[in-house]
Amino acid sequence: MTSRTSTPLSTMRALAKLTSISTKTLSLLLERQRSSTMSNSSSSSGLSNTLHLGQIQTNLESLRNGIVELEAAGGSSKAGSQSQLEAVKLLRKQYERMRGMLLADGLNVHVPSLDPPVAPVPKKPNPLSPLTSPSNASLAPLIGTPPPQNDYNGPFTPYTDDPERLPSPPSPNTLLQTQKQLIDTQDVHLSALSDSISRHHTLSLQINSELDTHHGLLEELDTELDRTEGSLGRARRRLDKVGRGIKGNGSTVCIGVLILVLLVLIIAFKT
Repeated sequence: MTSRTSTPLSTMRALAKLTSISTKTLSLLLERQRSSTMSNSSSSSGLSNTLHLGQIQTNLESLRNGIVELEAAGGSSKAGSQSQLEAVKLLRKQYERMRGMLLADGLNVHVPSLDPPVAPVPKKPNPLSPLTSPSNASLAPLIGTPPPQNDYNGPFTPYTDDPERLPSPPSPNTLLQTQKQLIDTQDVHLSALSDSISRHHTLSLQINSELDTHHGLLEELDTELDRTEGSLGRARRRLDKVGRGIKGNGSTVCIGVLILVLLVLIIAFKT
């Protein structure tokens, strides 16, 4: 019973630890985004680019290793419950989301993904390559021949005498509207992240309650084991006492039998 309860208990503890690391990392990433949004000078922007970067990378690496270990354990032993599998999936999605948030800053950091790499699409052979080879130079189109108008999508543009006009800078109202849209979009993302944190908090409370239940079961098991050990000790002492009694009575019987045999021999020799 102890081996059965230790496996889900260790899995629960690992999930609780990874959930705590994910929550801390998400808080650090949100703080980085908020500081980069509020920074205006170049010095402050450089400071915000390196804010909590080392801690975030360490947390993401620990989170990735923990998720890989939980997935390997869940794949090898089919003892994981549905709630544990859902928790691992949520942690995997949260890791990929936080990885995208960190890489969106444009920093030169290496954060591997949990998703398998996509195989490159093989290039299709060019059907015109045999025509342009030196052996088939006679089949290539003549130089200077204009391409057909309906199929031409080349880099050349029609010539015009008027120079291209430079685009006018956006007005302050346009800039304000754009900035407002960016802030609204960021608020939407922050709301989604807040909902995700709330779900992780609820999941952590559920894991904590299950840990308390398992702790109570283990304490009851320890009490039963102590009680059984006491009963076995008392039975062992009783058996030892009975054995000593049998041993003492056996020696007395042997002495009586020997005395009886001696009397019989004495009577036989006298007669």
